[in-house]
Amino acid sequence: MSQIIIYTDGASRGNPGPGGYGTILMSGKHAKELSQGFRMTTNNRMELMSVIAGLEALKKPNLDITIYSDSQYVVKAIEEKWLANWLRKGFKGKKNQDLWLRYLKAAEGHSIKFKWIKGHNDNPFNERCDELAVAAALSQNLLDDSGFTRNP
Repeated sequence: MSQIIIYTDGASRGNPGPGGYGTILMSGKHAKELSQGFRMTTNNRMELMSVIAGLEALKKPNLDITIYSDSQYVVKAIEEKWLANWLRKGFKGKKNQDLWLRYLKAAEGHSIKFKWIKGHNDNPFNERCDELAVAAALSQNLLDDSGFTRNP
């Protein structure tokens, strides 16, 4: 099984407001950066989207993946089984169902561990993801976050 490391970060300029995500995928000596901005979204959606983008970029099944995130919302949803509870209750009263379901599909078959890291704490990969997310949020190439606009 290959070991993949994914660093993630999301940002929004206002919450809600224009937002973006930054993701770095690493395997051995290979690294790939991903980012995208959205016209109107939230910080939590971008934090989760950064994870999804990393997982959807993987080309092989059944990988051993460690995801580093400074989002307690994302890390605790998985590691403390919040997501399993939300699924059981049909996401009643919970936001971002569209992205959580997309995450589950992207995560399928992989062995994934989440690790929380303190943001803006001199971790070069987290700092780079933040730069990518902010630049994406400020770019001219902003997409519509249809899940947000349908369910603000």
